[in-house]
Amino acid sequence: MPYKILVVDDEAQIHTFMRISLEAEGFEYIGALSIASALTQYHAQQPHLLVLDLGLPDGDGMELLQTLRSSDKIPVLVLTARDQEAEKIRLLEAGANDYLSKPFGIRELIARIKVLLRDLVDESATGDLLHFGPLKLQKSTHQLWLAQQEMALTKKEFALMETLMSHPGKLVTQTELLRNIWGETHQEDSHYLRILVSLLRKKLNDSNEQQLIKTEVGLGYRLTDPSLQ
Repeated sequence: MPYKILVVDDEAQIHTFMRISLEAEGFEYIGALSIASALTQYHAQQPHLLVLDLGLPDGDGMELLQTLRSSDKIPVLVLTARDQEAEKIRLLEAGANDYLSKPFGIRELIARIKVLLRDLVDESATGDLLHFGPLKLQKSTHQLWLAQQEMALTKKEFALMETLMSHPGKLVTQTELLRNIWGETHQEDSHYLRILVSLLRKKLNDSNEQQLIKTEVGLGYRLTDPSLQ
């Protein structure tokens, strides 16, 4: 059975463009032009994932996000033309799993959708091995491989990679990373994290062209697969 993707956007052209692209990837496309229509389709079709634009004719898409979050864990990818840092933080705190700023490329949209669906399938998995793109990490032995080559990491570098690889392709906030690596008392020490990321990038030969570890300015970091860029 194909995954059902509910796309909520008030622009007909967006629906035409996204329907063709998502159906070509094997997804079942469900479209809605308003919050009211989205709620009807949501209850009738029970989609696996929601792609949500915030600017809707009968209200702010944030209202729909909050309504769904009160009773469901459906993955939500928000499309937004609001590129301010504060707005992105508000979206994540409201329960969005990820966001994509308009205008966006269809390949990036599909890659983000696949990551969220993979998380849905693997949500209960707690395996010892983590894989993402050219990276493989083994928790029990504290080993990391990049393209089959084992990397020598410090304890904190490994903790950083383990946290990022546990959320493949998804934004991990600075606060979460600081808490996981240094503990509750260091949640404001973002300079620690910047230095650690810089050192790790050097070990991974992580250039601007490859960019395994992507900075989301003011928010945090995410792992990206260069083969999908």
